[in-house]
Amino acid sequence: MITCNEIETDSHSILSRIVTILLFLLAQLVATLLIGSVALAVSFEPVWSAEAQPAAFIKPSDARAGSLLLKNDDGYADATRLGIDVDITVSGPTIRARVTQLFRNPTQQWVEATYVYPLPDGGAVDTLKMVVGDRVIVGDIKERQQARVIYEQAKQNGQKAALTEQERPNIFTNSLANIGPGQTVLVQIEYQEPVHQSGNEFSLRVPLVVAPRYNPAPVVQTADLRADGSGWGATKSDPVPDRDRISPQVADPEENAPANPTSITVRLQAGFPLGEVKSHHHQVQIESPDETTRVIHLANGPVPADRDFELTWKAAAEQAPSVGLFREHVGSADYLLAFVTPPSAAQVEQKQLAREVIFVIDNSGSMGGTSIVQAKASLVYALGRLRPNDRFNVIRFDDTMDVLFPSSVPADNRHLDTALSFVNGLQARGGTEMVPAMRAALTDNAGLDGDDVRQVVFLTDGAIGNEQQLFDTIAAMRGRSRVFMVGIGSAPNTFLMTRAAELGRGAFTHIGSVDQVEERMRGLFAKLENPVVTGLAATFSNAAADITPAALPDLYRDEPLVLAAKLDRLAGSIEIKGRIGDRPWMVTLPLANAAEGKGISKLWARRKISDAEVARTMRQMSPEEADKAILALALEHRLVSRLTSLVAIDKTPSRPVGEPLKLTELPLNLPAGWDFEKVFGERARLPVQPTERRADAEAAKTQLALLKRPAVVPAPSTITLPKTATDAEAKMMAGSILLALGLILLAVNRRQRFAR
Repeated sequence: MITCNEIETDSHSILSRIVTILLFLLAQLVATLLIGSVALAVSFEPVWSAEAQPAAFIKPSDARAGSLLLKNDDGYADATRLGIDVDITVSGPTIRARVTQLFRNPTQQWVEATYVYPLPDGGAVDTLKMVVGDRVIVGDIKERQQARVIYEQAKQNGQKAALTEQERPNIFTNSLANIGPGQTVLVQIEYQEPVHQSGNEFSLRVPLVVAPRYNPAPVVQTADLRADGSGWGATKSDPVPDRDRISPQVADPEENAPANPTSITVRLQAGFPLGEVKSHHHQVQIESPDETTRVIHLANGPVPADRDFELTWKAAAEQAPSVGLFREHVGSADYLLAFVTPPSAAQVEQKQLAREVIFVIDNSGSMGGTSIVQAKASLVYALGRLRPNDRFNVIRFDDTMDVLFPSSVPADNRHLDTALSFVNGLQARGGTEMVPAMRAALTDNAGLDGDDVRQVVFLTDGAIGNEQQLFDTIAAMRGRSRVFMVGIGSAPNTFLMTRAAELGRGAFTHIGSVDQVEERMRGLFAKLENPVVTGLAATFSNAAADITPAALPDLYRDEPLVLAAKLDRLAGSIEIKGRIGDRPWMVTLPLANAAEGKGISKLWARRKISDAEVARTMRQMSPEEADKAILALALEHRLVSRLTSLVAIDKTPSRPVGEPLKLTELPLNLPAGWDFEKVFGERARLPVQPTERRADAEAAKTQLALLKRPAVVPAPSTITLPKTATDAEAKMMAGSILLALGLILLAVNRRQRFAR
């Protein structure tokens, strides 16, 4: 017979075991969370999310854009928009950037996310990582079509997969397949680029938003296909065949809280004592660990991705290094990166040649808002800098075009007054037909017989999709003209600007705010008015070298020559020579003095790829030859290019068989300063009050996990990490419940013992 004391003892024993098990489980959960935090070095920050209200959205072909839209059978369902973290390290002449994108699927459906985003056009993208559950999958470089096939097969198999593709050198697309209900997935890319230098100022630019592009309509041509005229045929050519891939949805700022919250950190290790460090478009906090180092953070936390981030720095003594030489050994080759700034040509005495300056101003709809104000102010300043012996003309364009004077006129008061009235009366409207305006500007009646200097100053935001048509026009018609591109606004198309200036043997200047107009235009005219360093050549004394750029460009005032080379050995010296005005100039640099650098081999390969694209445009290489060279370089150096992509596949299927997959498209913000109605037409007014929008933005909070560990694995691999793509909030809640239950049972147990 079992006694009451035995029953009581058994109950106490059972309770004790339950408490022990619960406490063990709780301790295991806490340990897992702690190990995960240490292993991932993850930090959490609050970011914006438009989670509560349905969002209006616009696609290029129809209506509005919102936060994150999940396409379903009934149309679009609202979902959470998550954030981006940009972590940059500047090491002397090179920049290493890590961009982490966090996606969360709050729906009960399996989704595929696609996101179009910008990167610097000179960036060498070489790393893709995807965090899935307890693993980090490192991507591999493949030919573009092969990578797409691998991704599509993994998507069909229910495996998580990430694909990074280049749409333009400055526009990329990330696709992420099979995000499960409630799951959070991180995708991280890394890229390398050189620091930009102008005189004693160094800078970097992080593009944060892809501005809406104007894409000219396809051209349909008809032709008589028969000799007797009895039959007709039609051919269709599309100047922007990938228009759908570079035209993401754009949020209407009148109807949506800011989206795409972005955190930015810059670790600046200049290699010389620093003077002024300045962020031009964002408020920042700057820490100064020592005289050569600065750590820069956004002052007010994450910001909406609606304008480029620009950082500049100067040497403490206003004396920037005029020469820099850096080396890297990879495989059996040595790679060299040289920065050489010739002496200022301002002191060189020369006869001032008469100039013909053709000003072109973009007054299309994308220039609405503050951009047209900046452009007009810049042109007014430029007209005021013309000399009496100069001639000029002004061209304005949207989807139409006007040339102010039948031909170039003297820069006298009468003609300048007419031009000022013309410029002041401009308003932003219509499409962006840039190619006809460039043709008109490059039409040179005097031709090579002209004895003046012919310069084209082109002011635009560059928001077009048919860049190649513009490049072909410049290559075919440049003649003796030199093309100077002036980028206007918060998010200019820097790829178009830099490539057009390169093909036009000119320079590129960016004006991001009205406050920069006078300073930046003064710098531009210093280039226009001073002698050019010409005839540049570089030779190596004791090494065979593959140099990029293949043809060294002319240099304008304060511009450095940036040269990269692949060497069979690091020996001897490099000699660079040219002419400043009418005077010879030369510098010799011993290679033994080169400092150690990182990522130089990738910068060399990226610039060689750019050389091949330019040679193709200039008809110096056939399309087949150019593609072969680009593919070989990209595969050897593991770079994303027009012909290669990075793909990462989780080998473990996650989406159940038969479960449908929904497409997710992530819209972007309208670039800061743009006028939505000028670009997309008048909106249908919705009854949303500003106070309600602010309340939505403040009430909807998410967590942005920042993956900080750099990828060092050169081939596809899997690294085991604590689970980060599961529902952390649910785990924490469950842990709290278990802890509370354990404490209650422990108290009951003790009470019963005291009762005995």
